[in-house]
Amino acid sequence: MDWQTRLAQSSLTTKIILVTAVCWFLVLALGQERWAYGFGGFIPLRLEDGFEIPGALPVILTPLSATLLHADLMHLAFNMLLMFVCGKGVEQALGGRGLMSLYVVGAYVAAAGHYMFNADSAGPMIGASGAVSAIIGAYALLYSKPRNGVGGWRHVAALAGAWIVIQLLIGLTTLGSPAQIAIMAHIFGFGAGLVLARPLLLWRYRDA
Repeated sequence: MDWQTRLAQSSLTTKIILVTAVCWFLVLALGQERWAYGFGGFIPLRLEDGFEIPGALPVILTPLSATLLHADLMHLAFNMLLMFVCGKGVEQALGGRGLMSLYVVGAYVAAAGHYMFNADSAGPMIGASGAVSAIIGAYALLYSKPRNGVGGWRHVAALAGAWIVIQLLIGLTTLGSPAQIAIMAHIFGFGAGLVLARPLLLWRYRDA
């Protein structure tokens, strides 16, 4: 079986990982990281009147294009490792369309969360962390088991609370660092995964 056939038959999770990695390595090889961050990163201040970046993608597209850009190899590798671990399970449960819907919506919800707390920021938000957080949220809901008989909304709240605590701890460890982590994007993305997992599951098996 040649590589083209293997690629065609690979999971959507694998395709997302490959496309993301190729885009990052291409930008790196061309030495155009700074240009790419301005061209395709999500910049909250662009949503305000009068702030434009000549030649950049329309701001409405940048929550998606930002998922293809990463700060360095570790940033890329960590996000894609989480995508690999959780994405395949979510794809198995929700199907390719469900996974893609969750990934895209997660990217936009994450950008919205980042904007809400950083509306005056001219710095680009880059990385697939928000979209991947939605996949992690869905995975956590679909595959975790409620404990001590606690299910339903309490289980969802427990998962969300645990993720928020983890993100806040990460935020505390990076205080004062020049490379700030978009904590709210992670939190909002995870929340999108929690909210959408069951509706997407029901939609996939609506005719079953």
